[in-house]
Amino acid sequence: MGQKAVKMVNDNENFQLVGAFNPIVKDLSPATYGLDDSVKVYNDLSQIDVDADIWVDFSIPTAVFDNTKFAIEHGYRPVIGTSGLSEDQVNELKSLADSKKVGGIIASNFGISAVLMMKFAQVAAKYFDQTEIVETHHQDKLDSPSGTALNTARLIHEVQQKDQVENPNESDPLGTRGGDYHGIKIHAIRLPGFIADEEVIFGSTGENLVIKQSTTDRESFMKGVQLAINEVIKRDELIIGLEKII
Repeated sequence: MGQKAVKMVNDNENFQLVGAFNPIVKDLSPATYGLDDSVKVYNDLSQIDVDADIWVDFSIPTAVFDNTKFAIEHGYRPVIGTSGLSEDQVNELKSLADSKKVGGIIASNFGISAVLMMKFAQVAAKYFDQTEIVETHHQDKLDSPSGTALNTARLIHEVQQKDQVENPNESDPLGTRGGDYHGIKIHAIRLPGFIADEEVIFGSTGENLVIKQSTTDRESFMKGVQLAINEVIKRDELIIGLEKII
């Protein structure tokens, strides 16, 4: 995702890449990473002193909170695509950004089809009482459920305003019924050959509704990242979810 983001910025005549951060790199020469010589490369947050407007982050769950907090405190508008932040962490970052009037966005997914799927699921939630979510990602994804699946469950719960009823007699010693978000079951699959798929299944007496989205190339996320960059530069608050600006 980082490589795709670099390419998207370099291909956009309105954007300029001025810095790159990766804590595991040793060689700080831009050419080593295929970057222009004018780009500054850093492996320590405390050393970053570049003049920039936007901080784009596709890192890992254990680093994203500190990264985003650093960005906000230094006036870089964060565009965060890394999942794994807790609700408390998101709330803390939003409070910090809003108090400093630093625009930004934290999005569980930058794919336009995925965001529309979440919006469609929220519309459908009004008419169904039972929902399950199945999400499939590549085997290297570190967190589960995915941020997209969790955000989908949150949007559904916002509409229903009640916990979905579980079967009190159900037996599941192996945990095969999946995770649970207010009674909404979430099933996470990690396999090679996938990038990111999600399926939201609604069930009711005599009928069901399936809303499915599939990502086959990470390039598709860049349309949403570009949209987010152009939007947050005009904002003075932290937005949670790309669906808020689509």
